[in-house]
Amino acid sequence: MTEFEVKDPATGRTVGAVPDGGPAEAAAAVDAAAAAAREWSATPPRRRSEILHRAFELMMSGRHRLASLIVAENGKAAADAQAEVRYSAEFFRWYAEEAVRPAGAYGPSPAGGTRTVVTQRPVGIAALVTPWNFPAAMAARKIGPALAAGCTVVLKPAAETPLTALALVRLLTEAGVPDGVVNIVTTTRASSVVTAWMEDPRVRKLSFTGSTEIGRKLLRHAADRVVNVSMELGGNAPFIVTADADLDAAVDGAMVAKFRGGGQACTAANRFYVHADVAEEFLSRFGKRVATLRVGPGSDPRTDIGPLINAEAVDSVTNLVDSALAAGARVVAQAELPRGGTGHFFTPTLLADVPADAEIVQQEIFGPVAPVVTWTDEAALLREVNGTEMGLAAYVYSGDLGQALRLGESIEAGMVGLNRGIVSDPSAPFGGVKQSGLGREGAREGLHEFTETQYLSLAWPEV
Repeated sequence: MTEFEVKDPATGRTVGAVPDGGPAEAAAAVDAAAAAAREWSATPPRRRSEILHRAFELMMSGRHRLASLIVAENGKAAADAQAEVRYSAEFFRWYAEEAVRPAGAYGPSPAGGTRTVVTQRPVGIAALVTPWNFPAAMAARKIGPALAAGCTVVLKPAAETPLTALALVRLLTEAGVPDGVVNIVTTTRASSVVTAWMEDPRVRKLSFTGSTEIGRKLLRHAADRVVNVSMELGGNAPFIVTADADLDAAVDGAMVAKFRGGGQACTAANRFYVHADVAEEFLSRFGKRVATLRVGPGSDPRTDIGPLINAEAVDSVTNLVDSALAAGARVVAQAELPRGGTGHFFTPTLLADVPADAEIVQQEIFGPVAPVVTWTDEAALLREVNGTEMGLAAYVYSGDLGQALRLGESIEAGMVGLNRGIVSDPSAPFGGVKQSGLGREGAREGLHEFTETQYLSLAWPEV
């Protein structure tokens, strides 16, 4: 089998090489998952729980090594990589706890004469497809509940970041996951591998995180066999600042919501709506923070913002900024780029006077650029906020909790952060509405995504 190289986006240097699998390897992975499926689904929940908890412990003890892998192949700052590893490990701990709390019900039927038993059973072999921006977290968020539910899995990580996924699978083996339960195919031929899984009648579940465009194609493909599907797709998160908001807190939240991972997150704040009464003050405070961001290789502990994933990403963000400037936006603040750098760096940028219909507001940026739109009328604000096909995350900063709740409930998004710049939590249901996805990850809901409901009707003679 041929191999492909993995590059460091900060330097362009090769950091590793992995097998370039295809349909044959995809089929072999399903063969292994099918061979292990019966025994794993019959494994007592307590044993599955113990294995997942051991995975959590191993991940935490090896967190620095895993974070270094993420930095090397993804490029994100070391602090962001370390935070990702901690967040990822929590999914194994959370689902270790959920594995021993199976859902079910028992009771008499209303008409009498029967008893109803409702159980949850594993959905079957699950195909997991993960992106490059959170190479550990996206895999853990899918593998954890799948194993807790009793499913075996086949995993295809992004070609940009396969090393972290491979390390995670090795860690699971060390934790006690039996052979064949978790199978990985690294590839540059994503379409052929995923197609092989979608056409294999033994695969009963697809969990995909990626772009809405690819998600639509996979949904059409899934329809042919009526495959159970979960999808976490694109975002266009609004970040709202009201006239009475705590501006220091809002700026703190904006820095996290926008610049964590260099803005390369589906939950990243994509468009800022700041009330006109506080817009200049917010821009001044936010701009000072943006200008101090240190851009460079993630391996440098002083780095705040690493590179974008590749040259195409740099071109895409550049074009969006150029288009906004041509439409009348102005640059309020920018950070400095490293001198003589060869990586895919883009300067963190704060834009003001951005038209509400600008392309940079309507399209997911996936980079360290914050476009600010001003507002005065709440009804008009909500029309602009909800005037998109996306609905993953949103953020609201307000000094009035009632207003914050009212705005939050009026926003068409699956997750809303009120006076905080992070919405992700293993104990909370992560997912979107509209074209941002189907289903939920994390929480109890994430476990249910890998189960099917069955009910047994028992004849029960009346006394």
